[in-house]
Amino acid sequence: MAHDTQSPTAIFKPVLVLISGRSIGFLAAFAIPIVLARVFSQEDFGTYKQLFLVYATLFGIMQLGMAESLYYFLPSRQRDAGSYIVNALGVLGLCGGLCLVLTLQQEAIASLLNNPGLVGKLPYIGMTLLFMLMAVVLEIVMTVRRQHLAASFAYGLTDVGRAAAYVVPVLVVGTLESMLTGAVMFAIARLAVTGWYLRREYRGQLRPSRLALRSHLSYAIPFGLAGLIEVAQINFHMYAVSWYFDTVTFAIYAVGCLQVPLTDILMTSTCNVMMVNMQEKLRSGKPRDLLPIWLDSVRKLGLIICPLVGILLVVGHELIVMLFTDAYERSVPVFMVWSLSMLLVVILSDGVLRVFAQNRFLVFQNLVRLVIIAVSITWFLQTFHIVGAVMVTLLATAVAKMIALARIKVLMESSVAELLPWGALARTLTLAGAAGLLAFWLKTALLSFAPALPGPLMLVIVAAAYVLGYVVLLLGFGPMQRSEKRMLVDFTLTPFARLASQWK
Repeated sequence: MAHDTQSPTAIFKPVLVLISGRSIGFLAAFAIPIVLARVFSQEDFGTYKQLFLVYATLFGIMQLGMAESLYYFLPSRQRDAGSYIVNALGVLGLCGGLCLVLTLQQEAIASLLNNPGLVGKLPYIGMTLLFMLMAVVLEIVMTVRRQHLAASFAYGLTDVGRAAAYVVPVLVVGTLESMLTGAVMFAIARLAVTGWYLRREYRGQLRPSRLALRSHLSYAIPFGLAGLIEVAQINFHMYAVSWYFDTVTFAIYAVGCLQVPLTDILMTSTCNVMMVNMQEKLRSGKPRDLLPIWLDSVRKLGLIICPLVGILLVVGHELIVMLFTDAYERSVPVFMVWSLSMLLVVILSDGVLRVFAQNRFLVFQNLVRLVIIAVSITWFLQTFHIVGAVMVTLLATAVAKMIALARIKVLMESSVAELLPWGALARTLTLAGAAGLLAFWLKTALLSFAPALPGPLMLVIVAAAYVLGYVVLLLGFGPMQRSEKRMLVDFTLTPFARLASQWK
């Protein structure tokens, strides 16, 4: 029988192509703070982090949903695609201009972030936002036009180019202003490439339309509201730490909140595939039929995220010192709690809620999270110092996940026992913990018998021991199917088999 829907494999391939580009980009972006932490003083590094906290906040809010809503309008209204793109560029340009005006209120922002050193540097952020906001449509249009390889290339090249534009001026000149100048120049170049691409793809079609703008805004503004709330709750703890403490302490905290690229890549890719499969199943089945897809996705993601958190907890001290030097050793406790929060990533609740079009509930969920953080963060900071900011964020996220699970239980008509793969998650956590104990014992022994062992070498040895121990335990006791265990064996042994054949 013929089917009018794409197979999961047909959808998964372009997702993998996009992930490959984003993976390269994540790694390039990950390198930026590592280099800058070695060149800048802690005061300048904290100022850099605060400047790009302002950037990230305004970049997330000021898109107003105009760019993301192109995913809806371009495929469904192809005749007017050029008009929707021009309207998006126009609104984003106005928002970029507003960002520039806001960043000129330098004394107010410097007072909010408790850092007079921001004065004179914030206009660079405003100019960067002016150009980067309009250029955000590039990969979206490529993806809608099914130019997945080009979009992947654009994602990767953007972050590699951005890393070079930020780092090279600092290595040559050595000042924060030189890096900010590089950021502005890169933003101008990216917008120029975006303009060239759009003119090539939509010759003669790029003209504004008032009618299209009206429908575009009516669809996009609710997204903008949800984005505003989400950005606020994500960044609130950063602003609180900056307000209560000095710039050096903020730098310590920002390093502790290190974003591990692999986590976001794994979560996003798993969630995307899960949503595609759920949407296909929902067209021909009942909500309850989505349970196996949900349970399998959570189980598989847990098999990777749980040991990743375990490794970070065991080698967290060595990792932070290796990446950011001894000057940031005080970041380690923050990083430990931050790593624990990654366990909640396994519960892909937002993906399920989007499949069921629960947009209002997502707004409510983010509001609850924001309120918990805003009400509680002062007490947590006073009681636990900067670690308290991560603790309250972890608490708020856990509460939001429980609320989401309660809603998912109703949507998928399941019982509490069926809602999550409880047994599989418990076994995975137990195995990850057991591997962690073995790796920690090895680390303690190495510190006792080889105290002069370099930190990076210690990290590699202990992490390798953890991975080996976890894989052995997983093959023996893990909640995996036979086919998955065979894949794991092949993946683990293939590099060694190739090495052995080359040695022969």
